[in-house]
Amino acid sequence: MILLLPADPMRPRRPDEHFAAEAAAARDLGFDVVLVDHDALARPADPEGPAPVRTVARTTATGAAFYRGWMLRAGRYAALAAVLRERDIALRTTPEQYRRAHELPGWYADLADVTPYSVWTTGADRAGFDRARAAFGSGPAVLRDYTKSMKHHFDEAAYIADVADADAAWRVASRFLELRDDEFVGGLVLRRFERFVSAEVRTWWVDGRPALVTAHPDTPGRPVPADVDLSEVAPLVAALRLPFVTADLVLRDDGRWRVVELGDGQVSDRPAGTDPADLLAALRPAVR
Repeated sequence: MILLLPADPMRPRRPDEHFAAEAAAARDLGFDVVLVDHDALARPADPEGPAPVRTVARTTATGAAFYRGWMLRAGRYAALAAVLRERDIALRTTPEQYRRAHELPGWYADLADVTPYSVWTTGADRAGFDRARAAFGSGPAVLRDYTKSMKHHFDEAAYIADVADADAAWRVASRFLELRDDEFVGGLVLRRFERFVSAEVRTWWVDGRPALVTAHPDTPGRPVPADVDLSEVAPLVAALRLPFVTADLVLRDDGRWRVVELGDGQVSDRPAGTDPADLLAALRPAVR
């Protein structure tokens, strides 16, 4: 059982401090911990090219692996998978599965009944955005790209009061693109604004089964409601047939739990206060 973790940029033989607790818990649970140079992997001269072999620390461990680390573009995850294959290490989440979980167009259709209505562009040009607006119609929306919103800049770079107001909507999109800069992924996504009445909770799923319900990393001190209802979400997540994902849920004002984000569990942050051993123990049965 192998767990891949980012190395500390200044001390490459040690795990990044953010993941040090997971490294210790993994070793206690019997995982082989292998370090990855995230900077070398994520920012190559050619973003679509192969990853340098030095991306992964030397190891004698072979077999199935999970990654737990900083977010990677789908192309860079595929490059990591290729390097690992040369060392007889197989990521349990394939590059195709990673992209499906990591980018909204990959999972939206399957979860459409439990997530806000969405339309999206390919790229970031004004013409494509206007076509998406026309398909969306009118009313308030929340803007994001395929992998991330700018919710911490909600009023200026996320919330659009009326999609039908072309110039006002584009001002929000322009600010979003400015803030995302070279981190922008895929296209612009318009999500129907819904009124929520709870903090987000993060649910963790291993091979389609719920493994943990935790606070969201943005609100680690908020208690997790005892009555989080997964009955609508569970069969849809199971049908995705993905090895390890997270679904962030929030309670809508009509009492329904809604999925505001699906993500690959390998790059989903663990909230402070959640024991890393609880998460990693859930992964052990999935490593075959």
